[in-house]
Amino acid sequence: MSSLKVKFGILAAGLMLSGCMQATQFEATNTQSFKPRDKEYLAKTTYVKTPVAEPFRRAIVEYHRKEAPGSIVVDSDNHYLYYVMDGGKAIRYGITVGEEAMAWSGIAKIGSMTEWPAWHPTPGEISRLGVPTFVAPGPDNPMGSRAMYLYSGGKDTLFRIHGTNQPEYIGASISSGCIRLTNEDAIDLYNRVKVGTIVVVLEPKHGDSPYNSRIALQGGAAGNGQAGGI
Repeated sequence: MSSLKVKFGILAAGLMLSGCMQATQFEATNTQSFKPRDKEYLAKTTYVKTPVAEPFRRAIVEYHRKEAPGSIVVDSDNHYLYYVMDGGKAIRYGITVGEEAMAWSGIAKIGSMTEWPAWHPTPGEISRLGVPTFVAPGPDNPMGSRAMYLYSGGKDTLFRIHGTNQPEYIGASISSGCIRLTNEDAIDLYNRVKVGTIVVVLEPKHGDSPYNSRIALQGGAAGNGQAGGI
């Protein structure tokens, strides 16, 4: 029942936001950037490839914040990740984020990066979710196609930006704290960043998106406004 409510909530948010937010330009997936293993694994996935609601599809948007080009900003309140570009623009990705009790905020750097990572659940995830202690890389691995590991003060925060085998939850808050993108978006972002890239995860209620979904959902105009991997 709870998962059904989440799906209806995402759908309702998408319908309400679509009339309030206009992205500068939606971006189609460039499959030419996919490696042979990407094409092989993505062709073998067994999860339902649920289309992402329009407001959470990858797009190039106007961006007014002051983070430097090449950095990442995560607006968990509004379920967006921004890759900041030059000229007041950003690539905006829809994301799944952690439930409130599992959310993390702060400034980090990408400490390492992996293509088609294995999943090593934490003891808490094993107990809570009933999952095995190790899941090998593959098309249905919960870590998805790419993982970018967040470090702070030289230490692994245990939070990651990664792909997902549950695209139906993009735009929801159900993860164990990590930041999930569709596998296609994870590949796209991975190809743009590097080890050392700054990642700013905004505090709750500090979302300051160019297209602020909280304002839109309240009926106003859109303003310019410990996890092992899932």
